[in-house]
Amino acid sequence: MLSAEQWWEIIRAYGTAVWPAQAVFFLGAVLLVLLVCLKPGRTVDTLTRLYLGLSLGWVGIVFFLVLGKRLAGNWFFGSLFTIAAILFLVDLFRRKMQFHLPTVVWQRRATVALASAVLCYPVVSMALGHRFPGVIVPGSHPCPSTALALILLTTALPRVNKVTYVILLFWAIPFPPVIQIPKYGVYEDAIMFVVGLYALVMLVKKWRGSTTPNQAVEATS
Repeated sequence: MLSAEQWWEIIRAYGTAVWPAQAVFFLGAVLLVLLVCLKPGRTVDTLTRLYLGLSLGWVGIVFFLVLGKRLAGNWFFGSLFTIAAILFLVDLFRRKMQFHLPTVVWQRRATVALASAVLCYPVVSMALGHRFPGVIVPGSHPCPSTALALILLTTALPRVNKVTYVILLFWAIPFPPVIQIPKYGVYEDAIMFVVGLYALVMLVKKWRGSTTPNQAVEATS
């Protein structure tokens, strides 16, 4: 297994190689969260599916398969993220998922708080002493991208693709306490771990729910 320094070297090399992609993905993530929270509707649903498909596809192909060849299991994890990406893109045509804040007050507050925490990934990363190109960013890096996708998926429950959901949970819950934090010191991934636990609770809670998406307001254009 790679040492912590070797792992961070890969992250820095990746950050240098793909700049300014991480800035574009981050700005897209901020805009997407604002739209889902403030102006949900069919157009925003389409943008959410498209963004998450592109983001997870980027992680699967560019991060793992192209530039992350030194990472253990890069082909396996790259394939998982690519599958999740394809499933989001397929929903562009199926139009199953609709993204709205929950009407239950505590769930609405939790969603907003956790989405904000995910967007703070770069801030937390810098506060922990990392600087560009080693800053971890939603949309272009696996863990914050997983967290972002999961928190947005909770707003579409129960009408989500459960295969996608489980793939993302598989990454979000076991890896931070077992590998990312103790092995590599990626303490910012505690955010993903908390999001993963919340997403798991919401999935179990709504697994047998109706097909009405999150009891939210009707989607508009």
